[in-house]
Amino acid sequence: MTTTIIGVGLIGGSLALTLKEKGLASKIIGVDSNEIHQAKALQLGLVDEMMELDEAIKQSQLVVLAVPVSVVMQMLPSILDKVDQQVVMDVGSTKEGIIDVVKDHPKRSRFVATHPMWGTEFSGPEAAERQAFANKACVICNKEETDKDAEELAERIYRTLGMHIVYMNAKEHDVHVAYVSHISHITSFALANTVLEKEKEEDAIFELASGGFESTVRLAKSNPATWSSIFRENRENVLDVLNEHISQLRKFKASLEKENYEYLESLMTHANEIKRILK
Repeated sequence: MTTTIIGVGLIGGSLALTLKEKGLASKIIGVDSNEIHQAKALQLGLVDEMMELDEAIKQSQLVVLAVPVSVVMQMLPSILDKVDQQVVMDVGSTKEGIIDVVKDHPKRSRFVATHPMWGTEFSGPEAAERQAFANKACVICNKEETDKDAEELAERIYRTLGMHIVYMNAKEHDVHVAYVSHISHITSFALANTVLEKEKEEDAIFELASGGFESTVRLAKSNPATWSSIFRENRENVLDVLNEHISQLRKFKASLEKENYEYLESLMTHANEIKRILK
C-alpha cells in the first residue's frame, strides 16, 4: 500500500516508521511545506520520496493528515475533492471541528477521524520514534459516517501498531481530551512561565530541579504552534476544565492563607483517589 503522510513531524514521522516496519506500507510519500523537514525526513529514511500534494494523492491508497488541527480543517475538504477510492484519515487532537467542515462533503465517507493517543514534548522529523504507538489507545470518531472498508483499514493499521481502539462521537471525544490531555499542557506551560518569572537564576533551576519538577514541566517543551491550534479548536471545553482547575488552585491557596492544614491535607487525600484509576 502506498501511503502519503502530510506533515512529517513527530506523529507523521513516527507513523511513517511504524507503517514501514510493520509491513503496512510498501512506499511512503511525504508532503510537507517546510523544506528543512523535507530534507530531514528523506535523510532519516522516514519517507521514500517527497512530492507535491496532488501527485501524491494520485499515487496513494491512503492519505494521512498529520498537521495541526487548524491546517487539517483547511486542507481536508480539498483533499476529499481529489480522492476517488483512497482512504483519508487524520491524527488530530480534536475532532468536532474537523468533522464539521466535511459533514456535507459528497466524499465524507472516505474520511476516518482518528486520534492515536500518543505524543511527546518534541517536534520535527528527528523526534519520530519506532514503536511509538504500542499499548496506547486510538480513538475513532463518528465511525457510522465512514465507509466500512475505510474504517476497517484504519482499525487494521492501528491494531497492527499495537493500539487498542476506542469509539466515541466527536463531541464526547473533545470533552474528554480537554480533561485528560489539554489541561495538562496548559498547566505545564503556566508552571514553566511561573518559574521563569519568579526564578531569575537559571543555574538554580538547573541544579535544583528534581524529578517531580522535570516531569511536571516536561510538556512545556511542546510545540506552541501545535498546541495553540488545539486550544483554539477546543476552546469551550478547555475553558470549562480550566475554570475548574483554577477553582481547585484557589482551594489550596485559601487553605494556606488561613493556615487550615487539615483542609489542605484533605484536598491532597482526595487527589490520591486518582490512584484507583491510574494504577
